[in-house]
Amino acid sequence: MIPKILVVDDDQASVEAAIEVLEREGYALFAASGGRKALEILAAENIDVVITDEKMPDLSGIDLLKHIKDNYPYTQVIILTGYGSIDSAVEATRAGADGYLEKPIQINILRQTAKNALEKRSLFLQNVNLREQLDDKFGFANIIGTSKPMLEVFRMIRLVAPTNATVLIRGESGVGKELIANAIHNHSRRKDKPYRTINCGALYRELLESELFGHERGAFTGATTRKLGVFEQTSGGTLLLDEVGEMGIETQVKFLRVLEGQEFTRLGGDKPIKTDVRIIAATNSDLEEAVKNGKFRNDLYHRINRFPIRVPPLRERREDIPLLVSAFIKEFSKEHDRPISDITPQAMDYLKNAAWDGNIRELRNVIETAIILARTETLDLGDFSSDFQTSFTDSEVISDPDIQMGIPVGIDTPEDQEDLIDADDEKVGRVGMTMEEIEKEAISKTLAETGNNKKRAAEILGIGLRTLYRKLESYGWLNKNDQEKELRD
Repeated sequence: MIPKILVVDDDQASVEAAIEVLEREGYALFAASGGRKALEILAAENIDVVITDEKMPDLSGIDLLKHIKDNYPYTQVIILTGYGSIDSAVEATRAGADGYLEKPIQINILRQTAKNALEKRSLFLQNVNLREQLDDKFGFANIIGTSKPMLEVFRMIRLVAPTNATVLIRGESGVGKELIANAIHNHSRRKDKPYRTINCGALYRELLESELFGHERGAFTGATTRKLGVFEQTSGGTLLLDEVGEMGIETQVKFLRVLEGQEFTRLGGDKPIKTDVRIIAATNSDLEEAVKNGKFRNDLYHRINRFPIRVPPLRERREDIPLLVSAFIKEFSKEHDRPISDITPQAMDYLKNAAWDGNIRELRNVIETAIILARTETLDLGDFSSDFQTSFTDSEVISDPDIQMGIPVGIDTPEDQEDLIDADDEKVGRVGMTMEEIEKEAISKTLAETGNNKKRAAEILGIGLRTLYRKLESYGWLNKNDQEKELRD
């Protein structure tokens, strides 16, 4: 289907200029002279992207934005303003804006922003549709992904969640094993019962056993009162044992008894206590190797490995990175009160090609840092921390030989690099020029290159032919009679 874009502005010239630019991209364009008219069009058409002015007499762009987010949550909204300020950008971002641009809008930026908004909407709808198919309750909370490996994880969750089977979640550090465990509990018959997590690698043996089984008064030095362990506190619910491979052999013996007989004894006690706890274990360790080395009991391994789920590392699901990045941008922009709503294509490509040894946890941290460091409302390469950029440069994941050699994408030869350097030198001479002077220079040189072929010049410049004529007339380079004559011809 052809994407539908609605342009809203009480300035007719601004509406016409935006429509002229975007029509060239093949979009279906709709125009509204104000917020009230925009509401009518939104009710009648399935609009994908709304580009709206911030200041309008009948209904402000922010009020229109809030209405759209309340009633058309999948529609992307880009705010335009001629009065750019940090406060207005923050307000727009908090209200849910997907982009924020200052007037006068540069043609290429408008094109790219609209393209980015459509891509974000497409990704969002893909994820929504997938989650609706996977679960009647709109999917598994906080788990983001549409890649084939994640589809398999979703399938496994759906199969095992309604049962009482013990589950072993395996995967590298930072892949989100805890989220998978939460999803299993929340989609089980125990979802209204207690859910607890114990990190087996963070506690020494005595403390871990006290946490798991509880203790009687006087069981050890400092045990002045009876304490109930999580097996007792969580009865009827679910217990996640994270880093289960770090559990000591003595504790493993007692844990095996719980799995086999659903009973345990408090430390210092002699009375068996019944429990009904569903066990989910998680590990990033090689349990098979631990069994061979005598560090993990073979019988316990087979008890917890009845239903294994492998969570893929981020490098095996790179197509999910844009979805994750979008989610983290929204999360941290709100948390840190930063007006960040988008990311440049170059920065996204950069993220999609990183090694991500720390997986989703690392990606999340990188985006949070970039949000804090960002200089504009759109994340760019320069917003990433130097430590992350250094680690990316050293990564073996980079497969493009041009990138490995430090050659910018699209610069194929040494001659091209020289042209790029010459172009950069020429830009230095433009420092101090006004935007109108730069624009006039670009038009003048393009007309010279095309032998004064205005139609070809307009195509190269990315503007409409009538727009080019209006500019030439404003510069005094063409009178209206000549314009009408050439247009007729």
